This record gives sequence, structure tokens and C-alpha cells, in this order.
Amino acid sequence: MARFRKRFWDPTGARYGTPTYPWRSAPDGLMTRRQLRAEGLRPGGQDPAAQLMWQSRARGLRVAYLYRVDRARTVRPMTPGRHRALAAAMTARRTCPTCRADAGYVIPTSLGCCVACAHPEEQRVA
Repeated sequence: MARFRKRFWDPTGARYGTPTYPWRSAPDGLMTRRQLRAEGLRPGGQDPAAQLMWQSRARGLRVAYLYRVDRARTVRPMTPGRHRALAAAMTARRTCPTCRADAGYVIPTSLGCCVACAHPEEQRVA
């Protein structure tokens, strides 16, 4: 095992308080949230059973929590009401509060309105 991986090898949890494994060394039966979601599962309220740790040059020390697959629950299906609420929220994100028009894209929070309303002088020139 390489030196940088030994630092994160703690299957008993003595060093970090929870069982810790290096990148790509998690035991079978444990998955991250994204891996669970890809399988159609969710953690279901369980606490993390272990964690992955690795060192990144760009972001420093990184941690990903691992959950037990046997305790995971299936993802709840999208109900018609939730689907309508999500569609309404996405429509609200595309609607300009100034001109009330559907911009066709998500309104940037930095502008607070569509590009045409934020920079009207540039629109007249073009």
C-alpha cells in the first residue's frame, strides 16, 4: 500500500472516530450517496457507517461518507403533486420579475432579471 493511502487506512475508526478507507478501497456493502442514487436507493435516515478520505491537490483533504446498502431504502417515486410543484419552481426560475416574460433560460441570480432588462442599452444597439 502506498504511503499516501496508509494515512487514510483506519478500518477500526481508532484514528478518525469512524472507519476510514482510502480512495477506491471501500469494502463491499458500503456506498456513497451518489452510488446509492444510481442504484435507485437512498440512505433512509441512517448515519454514515464509514468514510472515504483522500488528498486532492486542488481542494485539499476530501471526505465522502459511506452508507450500508442493506439498510438503504428505495427512492420515493415522484407524485403528481411533487411533479407540479417542481415544474412551477422551474417556471419561476425562468420568469423575469421585471418584464414577466419567460426568458427561456434560468435567470442569473447575479442579475436578478433577464439579460434584456439588465442591459437595455446593449439590446437597442443590436
